[in-house]
Amino acid sequence: MAADGHLGGRQIGVIGGGVAGLAVARALALRGARVTLFEQAPAIAEVGAGLQVSPNGLRVIDALGLGAALRSAALGGDAVVLRDFRKGAQVLRLDLRREGAAGDYLFVHRARLIAILAAGAREAGVTIRLGARIVGGALPADLTIGADGLHSGLRAGLNGAASPHFTGQVAWRALIAEGPAAPREAQVFMGPRRHLVSYPLAGGLRNIVAVEERRDWTEEGWHHRDDPDNLRRAFARFGGPVPGWLARVDEVHLWGLFRHPVAARWQDGARAILGDAAHPTLPFLAQGANLALEDAWVLADCLDRMPQAKALAAYEAARRPRATRVIDAATANARNYHLSNPLVRGVAHGVLRLGAALAPAQALRRFDWLYGHDVTRDEGRQA
Repeated sequence: MAADGHLGGRQIGVIGGGVAGLAVARALALRGARVTLFEQAPAIAEVGAGLQVSPNGLRVIDALGLGAALRSAALGGDAVVLRDFRKGAQVLRLDLRREGAAGDYLFVHRARLIAILAAGAREAGVTIRLGARIVGGALPADLTIGADGLHSGLRAGLNGAASPHFTGQVAWRALIAEGPAAPREAQVFMGPRRHLVSYPLAGGLRNIVAVEERRDWTEEGWHHRDDPDNLRRAFARFGGPVPGWLARVDEVHLWGLFRHPVAARWQDGARAILGDAAHPTLPFLAQGANLALEDAWVLADCLDRMPQAKALAAYEAARRPRATRVIDAATANARNYHLSNPLVRGVAHGVLRLGAALAPAQALRRFDWLYGHDVTRDEGRQA
């Protein structure tokens, strides 16, 4: 990357050492900025979760020069398969290897992605300060970037206090041991008022996320331990491989899912937010990390090509419609996965099966707007 644009020598502070913060820090440093990243935890680390890096996010990883490292730490996904909850019968298969697919689709442990991004940030010259808690306001820098997640202090500084509301859904997250012969598929088991997603990870692991509709919940965040028997009871009617997977769960975390509005203001000329700080998304389209990666690239690219005030406005204008569309699609998925009426569910599943039989490639093409998107070539360039 060229280092002779508007970013050369500029002092930029990034708050948050997650996917968004580490990615934007490397993207900025590679363009000549002097970047300091502030992370409140004592170490850059992440535990206990898998994620899906779809082609739109992987293009950013490749453009940052980290694609080989990520591929060596991940499993390449072959398909996303929707299944009925009772016996695991296939409803729809999205063949991610089919000719015309948007690109590689990876299953990776979040800790491995974080480690790769952190090493990449340091290699690019980013200074990482651990145990540094930043409370609102701006840092002594030319620009402060908030990548500090759902409860971002910088978002609150730009927009005031948020008022998230409980969606009526809770989610369990667990990892279990898995053999090397497991199909490289993200499997979604759809049932009344609940669904379960599972896929293998490198290193002999399987990721499980199970979502149930529930009347009330008090606290946000997914680090709440729960009894694995509660998970097994909630999904006792599920068949196929699900009972076997859940029988092997010995540690599980539970969290309530809250809907946060897309931030009304993403920047003010001296501060900007990205990732979950700007647009938290529910985990029903596997796009949280991918949107953060896209944001990071577009923000750095705009800042490199334009004066700061114009660049930040262009970044927000480019990213808001995309983030909003993805969030709306994720919300729709939640409804479609949880159909309670047996007749309605049967008809819906039948339509999906018929469509797949008549036009097997069409189902995946419906996601071209998502997986085929390439911010490293297109987004923000018209601004």
